[in-house]
Order: sequence, then structure tokens, then C-alpha cells
Amino acid sequence: MRLTKPRFAPLADAELTPEQAEALEPMRPGPVLNIFRTLAHAPKALARFNAWGGYVLSRRNALEPREREIVILRTGYLCKSGYEWTQHRRIGLASGLTEDEIDRIKKGADAGWSAADAALIRASDELHSDQFIGEATWAELGKHFNDKQRMDVVFTTGQYTQVSMILNTFGVQLDAGQTLDPDLKGF
Repeated sequence: MRLTKPRFAPLADAELTPEQAEALEPMRPGPVLNIFRTLAHAPKALARFNAWGGYVLSRRNALEPREREIVILRTGYLCKSGYEWTQHRRIGLASGLTEDEIDRIKKGADAGWSAADAALIRASDELHSDQFIGEATWAELGKHFNDKQRMDVVFTTGQYTQVSMILNTFGVQLDAGQTLDPDLKGF
């Protein structure tokens, strides 16, 4: 985590304007995460953010959930986003990733992955470092994924780069009961 306290405190229910409450309504019932309570400071942006994020996390994204989570976790790790990593570690496990695989995501594409999984990690790395997937990685992705899936690799990496930027810059803190991965402390 880069900041030890939020720049924008998550809004409590008692603080919400009617417009903010309406923007948070799709997250209910149940607990509303700090990311959404923070973004509620800009309710119109939150509504649009949820629409695009909803696509990336939905079945409309052609990547299988496990593949999508590899991309999200690698992107969150590269962006040094403790909040993102913490949230999606849990989701990754529920999507079929193992604890060992989640640990190996931190090590990169040469950490004993299948060719398809390594291609996803390399694509995430290249998008992070150069905002472009080079020809060799693009061709390797094409051996394992169709065109729509390759587009969704870019969409997913882009979305979670933006999410990580938001979380890091706004100082969104972990939700109650969560523990920060030691590899993401001190950033």
C-alpha cells in the first residue's frame, strides 16, 4: 500500500447524498467495499465505472474466469496495488487458481506456466511496460485464444491498470478483516 490513510475517506451510509446512495445501490445487499464507498464521492463516474467493470468481470468477457484473474492479478501486482491484489486473490482462488499459482503470478511468465498462461502474463507485462503487445506475444496469444479473447486481454489489463491507479492515488485502504500481502507492503 502506498498510502497509510485515504485521501478520500470511504463514505458511510449516513453521509451519502441521494445521488451517492443511488450509485451504490447496485452493490447492495451486503457490505459495500471501500473502493465503491470512495468512488461514491463522484457518483456519476462510479456509475460509468461500474458499467465497464461489469463487462470486464462478466461472462461477456470471453476469457475464462481463471484466465481473467491471471491478467487482473498480474496487472495489480505490477501496479503495486495492495488493495487490488487482496480483493482479486480471493476471487482468483474462487475462479480456479491455486495458492501456488497466485504466488507464481508475482514471479512472471517464466515461473512454470503453461504456454497459454505464460502468454497472458507476458501480454500483461508488455501492456504495463509499453502499453503495447509485441508481435511475438500477440502471435503466441493467437495460438491459444481467439480474437475476441485477445481483445479482452487488452480490455482487462487496461481496466485494472485504471483501477490500480485509482486505488493507489486515492489511498483506498483494505476492507475490514483483510491482510496485505507482505510483498506489497511499503510501496
